Amino acid sequence: MARPKADLPAAEAIRACADGEGRLALRVTPGAKSEGISIEKGRVLVKVRAKPQDGAANDAVLALLAKALGTAPSRLHLLRGATSREKLVQLD
Repeated sequence: MARPKADLPAAEAIRACADGEGRLALRVTPGAKSEGISIEKGRVLVKVRAKPQDGAANDAVLALLAKALGTAPSRLHLLRGATSREKLVQLD
């Protein structure tokens, strides 16, 4: 069965939520039924299917965020929150 396409906002809308130094605060929901990114009240909410085991959810978050921004996952760096739902990502 085909997976539904992830729901992604425009790259400009995501970049607008970053601070002046290119840091983006995320609220992550691992183990979700569907993947997607939404923006609510200036916060970026990310849902991924991957479970939070051995960094799989962090990798999925960076991959989905990179896809939404139209950049390579290697250009995104997790600064804080490796074991938390609240994460801080540096955008290059």
